[in-house]
Amino acid sequence: MSPDTPIAPVRPMRIRLALAIGAALAVAAVVTGLSLRTVESHDLSRWTQAQLTPSVQVISAASLGSTQGLTLPGHLDAWIATPIHARVGGYLKQWNVDIGEKVKAGQVLAQIDTPELDQQFAQARAELVRTQANVRLADTTARRWQNLLQSHSVSKQEADEKASEAETARANQLAAKADVDRLAALESFKRIVAPFDGTVTARNTDIGDLITANNDGGTPLFSIADTSKMRLYTQVPQGYASSIVPGMKVRLLVLGHGGETVDATLIGTSHAINRASGTLLAQFRVENPRQDLLPGDFAEVQLATHAPGQSVTVPATTLLFRAAGPQIAVLGSGNHVVLRDVHIAMDLGDKLVIDHGLRPNDRIIDHPTDSLAQGDLVQVATPLAGDGSQAKHA
Repeated sequence: MSPDTPIAPVRPMRIRLALAIGAALAVAAVVTGLSLRTVESHDLSRWTQAQLTPSVQVISAASLGSTQGLTLPGHLDAWIATPIHARVGGYLKQWNVDIGEKVKAGQVLAQIDTPELDQQFAQARAELVRTQANVRLADTTARRWQNLLQSHSVSKQEADEKASEAETARANQLAAKADVDRLAALESFKRIVAPFDGTVTARNTDIGDLITANNDGGTPLFSIADTSKMRLYTQVPQGYASSIVPGMKVRLLVLGHGGETVDATLIGTSHAINRASGTLLAQFRVENPRQDLLPGDFAEVQLATHAPGQSVTVPATTLLFRAAGPQIAVLGSGNHVVLRDVHIAMDLGDKLVIDHGLRPNDRIIDHPTDSLAQGDLVQVATPLAGDGSQAKHA
């Protein structure tokens, strides 16, 4: 190489190359940062929108068949039950039966000591004897005056007066006899007797108690019930009243009887819907040969009914109570809320039977919030794994 040849500027070229590479890296970093911020901004926007959209659980209504089993509460009463009051006043002389004892019709339950009534009865019998004597005397006198009238010894007016006195005496005798019969009937009420075969369910008196006659509002001396048969009463919702037909049979489960079910046959209904409860009172006959069913027992009545047309069942947690009346929120197109006015055919506690306003394929919002409104956009929450709810999620 000649001494006059210039040397190439190596260092400046390397510096420029390093600066270019650094600038490119800086630009790439800026672009990458802006892209990440854009993605994060979009994610944040989606998250914010998701937070603003309510999350709901959606279930499906269960359709009812034409015939279904229905369980209603009921209670049992004795076939015949009566309180026994006293018809005469006095003091209880003795009682012969206690609670739980079986009695027959006409059996003496107790006796009442009635000294005042006894004196009145004795006086009435004496009065009857006196009137009988008066009748005999008046009849004899009337016949004599009739004989004297034949001989014109007395006037006809006097003979008619004696005949009238005889008629009056006979009328007094009849009145005295009626009074004796009345007191004799009262005397028979000193013996308290059973009006029918049954069981003594209450004894509310004891020896020496003062007994007041005709005290219907007071405590009865005894209570007797015939439990060989029982009456079952249950309230049937109006929507199922047409299912109660003559001769129908039901089964009842009485609490405390080991799960044993008993048959019952319809006697009749009230033929009227109760305005307060919207139900029909139905009465059934239950045979009780062992007499283990007791008056006042509560029972679960199982009967087959015909469900109202297009009826569905939904959980009670789906119902909304607002000024417009009972409503249920369903999920419409585009996950928008549709509020349906519904009619509750029957309230089964945790379930409702809806006969108007819902269809079996409707997607129903469970546990709706009070702020849920018509047309609101919602999102369907994913059911939790292992959710034990019996509701069918959409």
